[in-house]
Amino acid sequence: MARTAHHIPGSRRWPANETAPGGPWRSLVLRDLRYSAACLSEATHGGSRPRPRAIRRSVAVYRWPRFNRDADVARWSAQQERGARMRLRTQAGLLLRLVNTPDGVLTLSAAETVDVPPARHRHGSLWFA
Repeated sequence: MARTAHHIPGSRRWPANETAPGGPWRSLVLRDLRYSAACLSEATHGGSRPRPRAIRRSVAVYRWPRFNRDADVARWSAQQERGARMRLRTQAGLLLRLVNTPDGVLTLSAAETVDVPPARHRHGSLWFA
């Protein structure tokens, strides 16, 4: 009898280089050397070299948005850009209401009270994905 999917034991269901559903797509362990503030101050007072402390960090990647041309990145980008345009419109409208007076005289001192942040670069979330 041929082996079909329901006859394969669980230990052999996934190849060694693939992960099971729900598990991390990739995982990474990074080792680094860091100096603590206490170590640096102790070394300066003691007249010796500071000794770094070994740090071990691990990262598990469960989702990769750019894999297989996923549309999530485009949706996130559109939402962020929409919000950025709305914030810019609100701040510019507030500035125009303060500067433009009914009698036609521009109040430039009122313009200094409004803080308009610079507009974000278009499609910024696409670059940071």
